[in-house]
Amino acid sequence: MTDNERFDLILAVIQGMKTDIQEMKTDMQSMKTDMQGMKTDMQGMKTDMQGMKSEMKDMKSDMQDMKGSIHRLEQRVKTIEMNLENVTNRNIQLIAEGHLDLVRKLEEAVRVKEERELLLTRVNVLEGDMRRVKQQLALA
Repeated sequence: MTDNERFDLILAVIQGMKTDIQEMKTDMQSMKTDMQGMKTDMQGMKTDMQGMKSEMKDMKSDMQDMKGSIHRLEQRVKTIEMNLENVTNRNIQLIAEGHLDLVRKLEEAVRVKEERELLLTRVNVLEGDMRRVKQQLALA
């Protein structure tokens, strides 16, 4: 092989290497662009994460407020239950007992009235008998 052929062969190899390097350079540029896109995406994700972190803090604060409200509500319910148990139920019981006494007194009054009516009937019968006895004595 002659020197020219060798140089041509070396030149062809160098040209191939130059093409490969150019392709690598293009690929590297493409990778650089992709990396920039990823970096931008990562920045967006970081911003989103910061926003989520802030929202989580707000939610945590809201949850604490809700816990306080629930605790106050539980206390109010307990107070109402105690009032029902100690005051209202006792008052209802007293009223019911009072009504029972009224019912007993009414029954007693009705019984006395019935006895009075029976006594009045007996007195009327006795008065009638007495009149007849007087009439018979007066005739005799």
